[in-house]
Amino acid sequence: MRLDNFDLNLLVAFDILLQEKNVTKAAARAFVTQAAMSAQLKRLREAFQDEILAQQGKKMVPTPYALAMHPEITETIASLRALIARKGKFDPATSEREFKIVASDYITTVLLVPLLGAISTIAPFVKLDIALPYSNTNKSLADGELDMFLGPETFTHPDHPSELIFEERHVVVGWSGNPHMNEQMTIKRLSELGHVGVSISGGDTYIDAWMRETNIERRIEVRAPSFLQAPFLVLETNRVCLMHERLAQSLAGRLPLRIAELPFEVPPMREMLQFHATREKDPGLTWLREQIKSLATLR
Repeated sequence: MRLDNFDLNLLVAFDILLQEKNVTKAAARAFVTQAAMSAQLKRLREAFQDEILAQQGKKMVPTPYALAMHPEITETIASLRALIARKGKFDPATSEREFKIVASDYITTVLLVPLLGAISTIAPFVKLDIALPYSNTNKSLADGELDMFLGPETFTHPDHPSELIFEERHVVVGWSGNPHMNEQMTIKRLSELGHVGVSISGGDTYIDAWMRETNIERRIEVRAPSFLQAPFLVLETNRVCLMHERLAQSLAGRLPLRIAELPFEVPPMREMLQFHATREKDPGLTWLREQIKSLATLR
Protein backbone atom coordinates (compact mmCIF):
# COMPACT_ATOMS: atom_id res chain seq x y z
CA MET A 1 0.00 0.00 0.00
CA ARG A 2 1.44 3.37 -1.08
CA LEU A 3 0.70 6.47 1.00
CA ASP A 4 0.03 8.58 -2.09
CA ASN A 5 -2.78 6.17 -3.01
CA PHE A 6 -4.31 6.14 0.47
CA ASP A 7 -7.25 8.35 1.45
CA LEU A 8 -6.32 9.81 4.85
CA ASN A 9 -10.01 10.33 5.64
CA LEU A 10 -10.21 6.56 6.05
CA LEU A 11 -8.18 6.93 9.24
CA VAL A 12 -11.03 8.94 10.77
CA ALA A 13 -13.48 6.22 9.73
CA PHE A 14 -11.14 3.59 11.24
CA ASP A 15 -11.08 5.46 14.57
CA ILE A 16 -14.87 5.84 14.74
CA LEU A 17 -15.49 2.22 13.72
CA LEU A 18 -13.13 0.95 16.41
CA GLN A 19 -14.85 3.11 19.01
CA GLU A 20 -18.40 2.19 18.06
CA LYS A 21 -17.85 -1.41 16.84
CA ASN A 22 -21.01 -0.90 14.84
CA VAL A 23 -21.35 0.38 11.26
CA THR A 24 -24.73 2.04 11.82
CA LYS A 25 -23.57 3.94 14.94
CA ALA A 26 -20.29 4.88 13.26
CA ALA A 27 -22.19 6.26 10.27
CA ALA A 28 -24.38 8.39 12.55
CA ARG A 29 -21.32 9.82 14.33
CA ALA A 30 -19.61 10.61 11.04
CA PHE A 31 -22.81 12.11 9.53
CA VAL A 32 -22.74 9.74 6.57
CA THR A 33 -25.10 7.01 5.41
CA GLN A 34 -24.72 3.42 6.55
CA ALA A 35 -23.88 2.45 2.99
CA ALA A 36 -21.10 5.04 2.85
CA MET A 37 -19.60 3.80 6.14
CA SER A 38 -19.82 0.19 4.92
CA ALA A 39 -17.94 1.25 1.80
CA GLN A 40 -15.24 2.90 3.92
CA LEU A 41 -14.89 -0.26 6.02
CA LYS A 42 -14.48 -2.26 2.81
CA ARG A 43 -11.75 0.10 1.60
CA LEU A 44 -9.99 -0.13 4.98
CA ARG A 45 -10.05 -3.92 4.78
CA GLU A 46 -8.55 -3.80 1.31
CA ALA A 47 -5.90 -1.23 2.29
CA PHE A 48 -4.75 -3.03 5.43
CA GLN A 49 -5.43 -6.57 4.21
CA ASP A 50 -7.30 -7.25 7.45
CA GLU A 51 -10.94 -7.63 8.47
CA ILE A 52 -10.63 -4.68 10.92
CA LEU A 53 -14.03 -5.60 12.40
CA ALA A 54 -15.10 -9.24 12.36
CA GLN A 55 -18.70 -10.36 12.72
CA GLN A 56 -19.26 -12.58 15.77
CA GLY A 57 -22.94 -13.37 16.19
CA LYS A 58 -24.78 -10.06 16.39
CA LYS A 59 -21.65 -8.13 17.37
CA MET A 60 -18.65 -6.80 15.48
CA VAL A 61 -15.33 -7.36 17.22
CA PRO A 62 -12.05 -5.59 16.35
CA THR A 63 -9.30 -7.83 15.09
CA PRO A 64 -5.99 -8.05 17.00
CA TYR A 65 -4.34 -6.10 14.15
CA ALA A 66 -6.94 -3.31 14.38
CA LEU A 67 -6.60 -3.10 18.16
CA ALA A 68 -2.83 -2.82 17.85
CA MET A 69 -3.12 -0.10 15.19
CA HIS A 70 -5.81 1.96 16.90
CA PRO A 71 -3.64 3.94 19.39
CA GLU A 72 -1.20 4.91 16.63
CA ILE A 73 -3.99 5.94 14.29
CA THR A 74 -5.73 8.12 16.92
CA GLU A 75 -2.39 9.82 17.62
CA THR A 76 -1.83 10.35 13.89
CA ILE A 77 -5.28 11.90 13.50
CA ALA A 78 -4.60 14.27 16.38
CA SER A 79 -1.28 15.31 14.83
CA LEU A 80 -2.88 15.90 11.43
CA ARG A 81 -5.67 17.98 12.99
CA ALA A 82 -3.08 20.07 14.81
CA LEU A 83 -1.11 20.55 11.58
CA ILE A 84 -4.20 21.68 9.68
CA ALA A 85 -5.28 24.00 12.50
CA ARG A 86 -1.87 25.67 12.64
CA LYS A 87 -2.03 27.18 9.13
CA GLY A 88 1.10 29.22 9.62
CA LYS A 89 0.62 32.72 11.04
CA PHE A 90 -2.38 33.69 13.14
CA ASP A 91 -3.81 37.19 12.88
CA PRO A 92 -6.53 37.68 15.53
CA ALA A 93 -7.82 40.77 13.77
CA THR A 94 -8.83 38.81 10.66
CA SER A 95 -8.98 35.17 11.76
CA GLU A 96 -12.34 33.38 11.60
CA ARG A 97 -11.06 30.35 13.47
CA GLU A 98 -13.42 28.47 15.80
CA PHE A 99 -11.86 27.06 18.98
CA LYS A 100 -13.47 24.00 20.55
CA ILE A 101 -13.33 24.27 24.34
CA VAL A 102 -14.67 22.09 27.13
CA ALA A 103 -15.30 24.05 30.35
CA SER A 104 -17.71 23.95 33.27
CA ASP A 105 -20.49 26.51 33.55
CA TYR A 106 -18.49 27.97 36.46
CA ILE A 107 -15.35 28.51 34.36
CA THR A 108 -17.47 29.78 31.49
CA THR A 109 -19.10 32.38 33.74
CA VAL A 110 -16.03 33.65 35.59
CA LEU A 111 -13.47 33.41 32.78
CA LEU A 112 -14.84 32.82 29.29
CA VAL A 113 -17.61 35.43 29.50
CA PRO A 114 -15.10 38.19 30.37
CA LEU A 115 -12.71 36.75 27.78
CA LEU A 116 -15.28 37.24 25.02
CA GLY A 117 -15.68 40.86 26.08
CA ALA A 118 -11.92 41.39 26.18
CA ILE A 119 -11.26 39.98 22.70
CA SER A 120 -14.39 41.30 20.98
CA THR A 121 -12.52 44.21 19.40
CA ILE A 122 -9.09 42.65 18.83
CA ALA A 123 -10.48 39.38 17.42
CA PRO A 124 -13.98 40.22 16.16
CA PHE A 125 -14.37 37.11 13.98
CA VAL A 126 -12.89 34.46 16.29
CA LYS A 127 -15.52 31.99 17.55
CA LEU A 128 -15.67 29.76 20.63
CA ASP A 129 -17.55 26.44 20.64
CA ILE A 130 -17.99 25.73 24.37
CA ALA A 131 -19.23 22.40 25.73
CA LEU A 132 -19.72 21.15 29.27
CA PRO A 133 -17.39 18.38 30.52
CA TYR A 134 -18.58 14.85 29.68
CA SER A 135 -17.41 11.31 30.38
CA ASN A 136 -15.13 11.13 27.32
CA THR A 137 -13.58 14.60 27.61
CA ASN A 138 -10.09 13.18 28.13
CA LYS A 139 -10.42 10.91 25.11
CA SER A 140 -11.67 13.77 22.93
CA LEU A 141 -8.64 15.81 24.00
CA ALA A 142 -6.28 12.90 23.28
CA ASP A 143 -7.91 12.34 19.88
CA GLY A 144 -7.36 15.97 18.93
CA GLU A 145 -11.08 16.78 18.78
CA LEU A 146 -10.72 19.62 21.32
CA ASP A 147 -8.54 22.69 21.28
CA MET A 148 -8.65 23.15 25.03
CA PHE A 149 -9.95 21.82 28.33
CA LEU A 150 -10.46 24.17 31.28
CA GLY A 151 -11.09 22.51 34.61
CA PRO A 152 -9.78 21.12 37.90
CA GLU A 153 -6.35 19.51 37.93
CA THR A 154 -7.82 16.16 38.99
CA PHE A 155 -9.67 15.90 35.65
CA THR A 156 -6.74 16.66 33.34
CA HIS A 157 -5.21 14.07 30.99
CA PRO A 158 -1.91 12.73 32.35
CA ASP A 159 -0.23 12.58 28.94
CA HIS A 160 -0.78 16.14 27.71
CA PRO A 161 0.55 19.53 28.88
CA SER A 162 -1.45 21.69 31.24
CA GLU A 163 -0.97 25.11 32.83
CA LEU A 164 -2.30 26.53 36.08
CA ILE A 165 -4.62 29.47 35.38
CA PHE A 166 -5.71 30.20 38.96
CA GLU A 167 -6.44 28.70 42.37
CA GLU A 168 -9.98 28.87 43.71
CA ARG A 169 -11.30 29.04 47.28
CA HIS A 170 -14.70 27.76 48.41
CA VAL A 171 -17.16 29.79 50.49
CA VAL A 172 -20.61 29.49 52.06
CA VAL A 173 -23.43 31.24 50.19
CA GLY A 174 -26.91 31.95 51.50
CA TRP A 175 -29.87 34.26 51.02
CA SER A 176 -29.30 37.73 52.48
CA GLY A 177 -32.47 37.25 54.54
CA ASN A 178 -31.20 34.02 56.09
CA PRO A 179 -30.57 34.86 59.79
CA HIS A 180 -27.82 32.24 60.03
CA MET A 181 -25.74 34.17 57.51
CA ASN A 182 -25.50 37.04 60.04
CA GLU A 183 -23.81 34.80 62.60
CA GLN A 184 -20.35 33.30 62.67
CA MET A 185 -20.36 30.14 60.60
CA THR A 186 -19.21 27.19 62.69
CA ILE A 187 -18.90 23.52 61.74
CA LYS A 188 -21.87 22.73 64.01
CA ARG A 189 -24.06 25.41 62.40
CA LEU A 190 -23.01 24.37 58.92
CA SER A 191 -23.89 20.74 59.63
CA GLU A 192 -27.31 21.69 61.05
CA LEU A 193 -28.35 23.84 58.09
CA GLY A 194 -29.99 22.39 55.00
CA HIS A 195 -27.74 22.49 51.93
CA VAL A 196 -28.13 22.81 48.19
CA GLY A 197 -25.67 20.31 46.75
CA VAL A 198 -24.40 20.06 43.20
CA SER A 199 -24.08 16.85 41.20
CA ILE A 200 -22.54 17.17 37.74
CA SER A 201 -23.11 14.11 35.54
CA GLY A 202 -23.62 12.06 38.70
CA GLY A 203 -20.08 12.63 39.98
CA ASP A 204 -18.63 14.27 43.07
CA THR A 205 -17.65 17.91 42.92
CA TYR A 206 -14.32 19.02 44.37
CA ILE A 207 -15.88 20.19 47.65
CA ASP A 208 -17.98 17.00 47.97
CA ALA A 209 -14.95 14.77 47.51
CA TRP A 210 -12.91 16.76 50.03
CA MET A 211 -15.65 16.73 52.68
CA ARG A 212 -16.18 13.01 52.24
CA GLU A 213 -12.45 12.35 52.68
CA THR A 214 -12.35 14.46 55.86
CA ASN A 215 -15.63 12.98 57.25
CA ILE A 216 -17.36 16.38 57.50
CA GLU A 217 -21.09 15.81 57.08
CA ARG A 218 -23.77 18.12 55.74
CA ARG A 219 -27.47 17.67 55.10
CA ILE A 220 -28.27 17.90 51.39
CA GLU A 221 -31.93 18.88 50.91
CA VAL A 222 -31.81 19.93 47.27
CA ARG A 223 -29.62 18.76 44.39
CA ALA A 224 -28.77 21.07 41.48
CA PRO A 225 -27.18 20.05 38.16
CA SER A 226 -24.71 22.96 38.21
CA PHE A 227 -23.21 25.62 40.45
CA LEU A 228 -24.94 28.34 38.46
CA GLN A 229 -28.36 27.17 39.64
CA ALA A 230 -27.41 26.50 43.27
CA PRO A 231 -27.51 30.16 44.48
CA PHE A 232 -31.02 30.61 43.07
CA LEU A 233 -32.17 27.62 45.11
CA VAL A 234 -31.12 29.16 48.44
CA LEU A 235 -33.11 32.36 47.88
CA GLU A 236 -35.90 32.99 50.43
CA THR A 237 -34.84 29.90 52.40
CA ASN A 238 -32.48 29.12 55.28
CA ARG A 239 -30.48 26.75 53.09
CA VAL A 240 -26.89 27.39 52.09
CA CYS A 241 -24.55 26.11 49.40
CA LEU A 242 -20.80 25.69 49.23
CA MET A 243 -19.31 27.03 46.04
CA HIS A 244 -16.41 28.76 44.28
CA GLU A 245 -15.58 32.19 45.62
CA ARG A 246 -15.25 33.87 42.21
CA LEU A 247 -18.65 32.62 41.06
CA ALA A 248 -20.22 33.55 44.39
CA GLN A 249 -18.87 37.10 44.18
CA SER A 250 -20.07 37.42 40.59
CA LEU A 251 -23.62 36.31 41.47
CA ALA A 252 -23.76 38.23 44.77
CA GLY A 253 -23.63 41.44 42.76
CA ARG A 254 -26.84 40.46 40.99
CA LEU A 255 -28.79 38.44 43.58
CA PRO A 256 -29.68 39.06 47.27
CA LEU A 257 -26.93 36.77 48.57
CA ARG A 258 -24.49 36.85 51.45
CA ILE A 259 -21.08 35.15 51.49
CA ALA A 260 -19.40 33.66 54.57
CA GLU A 261 -16.06 31.99 55.15
CA LEU A 262 -15.95 28.22 55.60
CA PRO A 263 -15.32 27.21 59.23
CA PHE A 264 -12.49 24.90 58.13
CA GLU A 265 -9.55 25.04 55.74
CA VAL A 266 -10.12 23.52 52.31
CA PRO A 267 -7.12 23.26 49.96
CA PRO A 268 -7.62 25.61 47.00
CA MET A 269 -8.90 24.03 43.82
CA ARG A 270 -6.32 24.29 41.03
CA GLU A 271 -7.98 25.28 37.76
CA MET A 272 -5.97 24.20 34.74
CA LEU A 273 -5.77 24.93 31.03
CA GLN A 274 -4.94 21.83 28.98
CA PHE A 275 -4.30 21.18 25.29
CA HIS A 276 -2.96 18.39 23.09
CA ALA A 277 0.83 17.99 23.11
CA THR A 278 0.99 18.38 19.31
CA ARG A 279 -0.61 21.86 19.54
CA GLU A 280 1.95 23.44 21.83
CA LYS A 281 3.27 25.60 18.97
CA ASP A 282 -0.07 26.23 17.29
CA PRO A 283 0.02 30.07 16.93
CA GLY A 284 -3.74 30.50 17.22
CA LEU A 285 -4.00 28.36 20.31
CA THR A 286 -0.91 30.02 21.80
CA TRP A 287 -2.60 33.41 21.34
CA LEU A 288 -5.82 32.19 23.00
CA ARG A 289 -3.91 30.60 25.90
CA GLU A 290 -2.10 33.89 26.53
CA GLN A 291 -5.38 35.82 26.47
CA ILE A 292 -6.92 33.46 29.01
CA LYS A 293 -3.89 33.43 31.32
CA SER A 294 -3.58 37.22 31.18
CA LEU A 295 -7.26 37.64 32.09
CA ALA A 296 -7.07 35.00 34.85
CA THR A 297 -4.35 36.92 36.69
CA LEU A 298 -6.68 39.90 36.97
CA ARG A 299 -9.57 37.97 38.53
